[in-house]
Amino acid sequence: MTSTAGRLAHEKEREEGVGTNQRAVKFSNQGYETLRQRCLENGSLFEDDSFPAESKSLGYNELGRYSSKTRGVVWKRPTELCSNPKFIDNGATRTDICQGALGDCWLLAAIASLTLDQRILARVVPPGQSFTDGYAGIFHFQFWQFGEWVDVVVDDRLPVQDGKLLFVHSAEGSEFWSALLEKAYAKVNGCYEALSGGSTIEGFEDFTGGIAETYELAKAPPHLFKIIQRALQLGSLLGCCIEITNSYETEAVTASKLVKGHAYSVTAAQEVHLHGRPIQLVRVRNPWGQVEWNGPWSDGSREWNDVSEDEKSKLNHVADDGEFWMSYSDFTRQFSKLEICNLSPDALESDGTSHWNHYQFAGMWRVGSTAGGCRNNPATFSSNPQFVVRLEDMDDDPLDGEDGCTFLVGLMQKDGRRYRRLSRNPETIGFAIYEVPEMYKGRSNVHLGADVLLRQRAVAMSSSFINMREVCDRFKLPPGEYVIVPSTFQPHKNGSFVLRVFSEKQAATGQLEEDIDVTIEEDEVSDDEVDPHFKQLFQQIAGQDMEVSVSELIVILNRIVLQRSEIKTDGFTLETGRHIINLLDKDESSKLGLLEFHTLWMKIQKYLEIFKSYDSDNSGTMSSHEMRGAVTEAGFHVNSDVLQALVGRYADVQYAIDFDSFVGCLIKMEMLFKMFKALDKSDSGKIALDMKQWWCLAMIL
Repeated sequence: MTSTAGRLAHEKEREEGVGTNQRAVKFSNQGYETLRQRCLENGSLFEDDSFPAESKSLGYNELGRYSSKTRGVVWKRPTELCSNPKFIDNGATRTDICQGALGDCWLLAAIASLTLDQRILARVVPPGQSFTDGYAGIFHFQFWQFGEWVDVVVDDRLPVQDGKLLFVHSAEGSEFWSALLEKAYAKVNGCYEALSGGSTIEGFEDFTGGIAETYELAKAPPHLFKIIQRALQLGSLLGCCIEITNSYETEAVTASKLVKGHAYSVTAAQEVHLHGRPIQLVRVRNPWGQVEWNGPWSDGSREWNDVSEDEKSKLNHVADDGEFWMSYSDFTRQFSKLEICNLSPDALESDGTSHWNHYQFAGMWRVGSTAGGCRNNPATFSSNPQFVVRLEDMDDDPLDGEDGCTFLVGLMQKDGRRYRRLSRNPETIGFAIYEVPEMYKGRSNVHLGADVLLRQRAVAMSSSFINMREVCDRFKLPPGEYVIVPSTFQPHKNGSFVLRVFSEKQAATGQLEEDIDVTIEEDEVSDDEVDPHFKQLFQQIAGQDMEVSVSELIVILNRIVLQRSEIKTDGFTLETGRHIINLLDKDESSKLGLLEFHTLWMKIQKYLEIFKSYDSDNSGTMSSHEMRGAVTEAGFHVNSDVLQALVGRYADVQYAIDFDSFVGCLIKMEMLFKMFKALDKSDSGKIALDMKQWWCLAMIL
């Protein structure tokens, strides 16, 4: 319950702007300035209890407590390792990032990319930190994590083995920003070992908040050159590499002076004319600052002799600075993979820069309610979360010459690295995109059922379902309204995710969810209208006072339902009986009179018919995935959050709901609704309670 309260409180903070780079979430609820000031006042150096200088912060297996790789490791501060440590010395450069005993070269390549763009570096590494002015053994960094920016505090105790830093270090050994950045990232992911193995694009995203595309250059789409040009115009970060097949090829230099297994940046894409014929060129940068391509269109190559002076002056820059031109055809032949990290508008320096329009949503798959699996599971597929995107304006300059609306969809599951310690692999995830039927267009207060989704083919899908952190694809569709259905491949898998949409033109987006609402039809019945036979039976049950207590009510209800062979029930509980009386007891006698019992009887008859109609396999129980439709028919419109709460409270371990649980759920929902309406005098949709009111109401729930 407390975790649910925390999640709801966090959702409210997000609505108020918490989680942006300017208002980052305090990771582990640690505030950098508060902790630093406290240390300065006490004359002490910060020690981080939430990521202690202990073996558990190193790892759990290869870097675990008893591993030979961690034997003799001690934790030391930079002031203990050199006489004059520097946080950043003469600017952050690639030489500040040397790999240690951890297989996180993917992360180091991403860190190296930060040094190429000072504005992005400053978002991740807040300026003003040093080992001199105001030094208190504490530093902080900011990372984008699954839809929000977090500010991560670390102390500067670093793991040391044989007198040297065990992990990332600078070439000179006296600069420590990269080592502390790696430690902060390890803290976010649980430990250092959790960083072993990955893709540079993951680091790109976590340092920028961007969305990543990956292209295998051997299978490049026909208009990839134009995609590169458009990405550069939009301020995207582009990287490329020559993939290796074994460790011996790492940083091996080819005859053309390209380095295998090494991360390059793509910095420009232009056309020049050679003898009147257009030639596509790509400019690539080696972060080393040297070792350049020596093939066609390299610095000083003969191809430049036949280019007009005007074009040459704009493009040809001859210097041994690690940056070089090559033809696009050579680029796709020589390099294996291109990665594009498309930035959100807030990451770009100038408002005048054209940019993607960015939309994101947090969601959950929960077993029994919203974990429906892919379309191969028709009984549960429509229960997945659903998101709408309305595309109205077509691209100004179509890359492939065809009209349409270009957009990217990225589906990212959360906390995969943190679960490694538990030997939990990421779920296999993907998404499908459907056209919204005409009758539902323009609405967001609906949840499309199987009768809608399964009667049409998807207009687009993720390229695959894959057990990685993220699946991302580029699409072009005609103007229209579409629903995106993210899912795990198999149903009944718990998970949390972030769905992001980047569109070239502005688009209207939102989650498809029913508005929470209740429509209860109650016929007022007078004493004279009650059937005489019913009145006679009630008198026999209630006795002379003509009222039924909670214990008598439970006996009556259980006697009735246990005689029904077509439904399964464990019997009504005392708690359900109290809820029924709290709902229907108008004179506060804590008992039900004739008319109150008659109202209950009519409700139970109605609920029984609904229950039987949703018991599709005649098992005597109802599947929790059918709960949304059943409560809707009973007059209660709920969204996914409420549905998850209902299933968690009323379903059994097989996610089945028996009749007494179904009745208890509906009675409690009606009671909650009427309580809320009684307190919401202004009909604002919000109520405020003091502590006494909260306790009084909570105790009867």
